[in-house]
Amino acid sequence: MSTVTTTKPAAPRVAAAAPSEDGRIGLRGNLRHIGALVRRNALQIKQDPESMFDAVFMPIIFTLLFVFVFGGAMSGKGNQEQYVNYLVPGLMAMMGMNIAMGVGTGVNDDFKKGVMDRFRSMPIARSSVLIAKIVVELGRMMVAIAILLAVGFMLGLSVHSVPDLLLAIGLSAVFGASLMWIFILLGLTMKTAQAVQGMAMLVLMPLQFGSSIFAKPTTMPGWLQAFTDYNPLSNLADAARGLMNGTPLGHSVWITLAWSVAITAVLMPLAVRRFRQKT
Repeated sequence: MSTVTTTKPAAPRVAAAAPSEDGRIGLRGNLRHIGALVRRNALQIKQDPESMFDAVFMPIIFTLLFVFVFGGAMSGKGNQEQYVNYLVPGLMAMMGMNIAMGVGTGVNDDFKKGVMDRFRSMPIARSSVLIAKIVVELGRMMVAIAILLAVGFMLGLSVHSVPDLLLAIGLSAVFGASLMWIFILLGLTMKTAQAVQGMAMLVLMPLQFGSSIFAKPTTMPGWLQAFTDYNPLSNLADAARGLMNGTPLGHSVWITLAWSVAITAVLMPLAVRRFRQKT
């Protein structure tokens, strides 16, 4: 999995915002800092196009691989189109989780290269550094989802309506942004980027394959069905599938939003606190 880094990282030109009497930076100052840092991270991608390889090629490879390897087994030979409509909404959920891993390795790498030492001397809110990374990774996620949908449409994907498709994309982005706080915390805790990737894979694999992304839970043994029912990726995949295919949603949308809020509420303060301790 690639990380968004450069050989010679440069600190952005952040306009100093006058802090309040208690030393806090106001909302306008925070937004200005986030904008400058987003530009800095976007320029890194421009200078290192290889950092986009995962966002560009992962949706193509995964879609073609699973459709033509498992499509016949899941829907019968010659009925891959039916499996495409089941798989692609689930892969939207998976794209967010895989792209989110790049945030943790990027944060860890910035500490190793001394970029965070420069930020330490600047009068900026510590949270703005992390939020800017999430904004840029959300942009990479949108690129990955756009390519995923393009490949899906070429393979026969159909959607119920464009507004519902946009809602499914938005729901995936909200959940993906919440997951990024998990990987940011890992990036701030682990000593190396390789350790972050290793730990992330231990989290990713059970959640991805123990879900309804690739196969219906009814085909799984009872104990795995129980895990799948509580897996937040299953709820996101079911919600996206219901929106895109026009099937009943149940409570999947609200459960996904609840998971997103809960993960952000717990992990964001921990990540910001850990970041302040290191800087």
